[in-house]
Amino acid sequence: MSPTDTSKSARPGHRFVVLGAGVIGLSTALTLWQAYSDATITIIAAHFPGDYHIEYASPWAGANWCSSATDNGLLESYDRITYNKFAQLAAKNPECGVASSPLRMIYDSPIEQADVLSPGTGKVWYDQLVGGLSIVPINEMPQGAIFALDAPQTFVINTQIYLRWLVAECRSKSIHLMKRKIKHIQDLEEDGSTLAAIFNCTGLGSFSLGGVEDKALYPSRGQTVLVEQPSIPLERMYFRSSQRFVQDATYVFQRPLAGGVVLGGCRQDGNWNPKVDFELARQIMDKCCALAPELGKPEDLKVLQHGVGLRPCRRGGPRIELETRGGQTVVVHNYGAGGTGYQASWGMAARAVQLFRDANLTSQVLPKL
Repeated sequence: MSPTDTSKSARPGHRFVVLGAGVIGLSTALTLWQAYSDATITIIAAHFPGDYHIEYASPWAGANWCSSATDNGLLESYDRITYNKFAQLAAKNPECGVASSPLRMIYDSPIEQADVLSPGTGKVWYDQLVGGLSIVPINEMPQGAIFALDAPQTFVINTQIYLRWLVAECRSKSIHLMKRKIKHIQDLEEDGSTLAAIFNCTGLGSFSLGGVEDKALYPSRGQTVLVEQPSIPLERMYFRSSQRFVQDATYVFQRPLAGGVVLGGCRQDGNWNPKVDFELARQIMDKCCALAPELGKPEDLKVLQHGVGLRPCRRGGPRIELETRGGQTVVVHNYGAGGTGYQASWGMAARAVQLFRDANLTSQVLPKL
C-alpha cells in the first residue's frame, strides 16, 4: 500500500500532524482520531509500511508482548493498555496479524536478579493479566537454566501484516498520508498557526531531527533470521536470557498468518551498523534450535530473510512530553520506546493524546481505551 499525498481541503475542527509512520506513529494517529474524529489528521513520514530501510525500525521487529516494565507506574500502564488492545484485536480482527500465543520464559539467573520483579511488590506485575504464570518443572528446562515461567496467553505479531493493517485503518478513517522527509521541525512550525499540535513519533530519527536533536537517544542494534515454519507448527514462543535485557537474549517467535518463524537476537547498544553479520546469524540459529528443538537442526533451517534493525532506545526511558515552542506551536513528543515499541504502543499513544487534552487546548474528552 503506497501512501497518498493529501490534497483535499481540511474538514472542520482541529488540524494535527503526526510525524513518523512506525508502530508508535500509526497507533498515535488512530488514538488521536478516536479523541477528535472531526479533526484533520495527517501522517508525514519518510517511510511507510511496505518500505524496508535501516532508518525505519518497525518492520524489523520480532515482535511480541512480553513486558519488561517494572516501575509500578506509567511504563506498566502502557503495556497493560496495549495488552488489552491486542486481546481485542486478536479476538475481533485476526486478519490484523496479532494472535494469542503461550510464551515460555527461561532465565539463567535467580528470579531476584533477572529484572522481572517490580520493586515494592516483589512480583511479576502481569502475572494475572496473562492468565496466571506457572513455574516450569526442572525436568523441562534446558541445561544451565535456573528458573522458567510459562505465560498461557500473550501475543505474537506478524509485523508486516500488522503495520499494513494499521495503515488501512488510518485510510478508513480519512487520516491523510504524506511521504515526505522532514529535516527540521520548523518546517512544520511555519504552519503552526493553523495546527492544533504536532505529534513527534520519529523514534531514533529524533536524534538528528532539527529542533529536537535528542542526544539521549541511541541505537540498540538487533539482528534476526526469518525461517520457514517447520512441518509441525510451533505451539508457543520461547525466550531465554540471564536478565530481561541483555546483549545476547535468545528468542523464537512463530508469526501468525503464514509469517514464518523469527529467530533472534542481540542488543548491541550504540551500534549503527546496518549490515548483516552472518556469523552472528549462524550463532542465533544454533541457539534457537537448542532452545526450541521443534525447529530441527540449524543446517536444515530454510532462511527466508536476514534482518537488522535499530531499536530507538533512550537514556531515562521513552519521552512522552508536551512542549510549546515559541509560545505558539504545540509539539507532543512520543518516542524512545527502545525494544518495547509494539507492546507499549497503544498505551504510549493514549498517554501522548491525553497530555494534549490535559493542556486544556480543547474541550473534547479522550475516550477510555
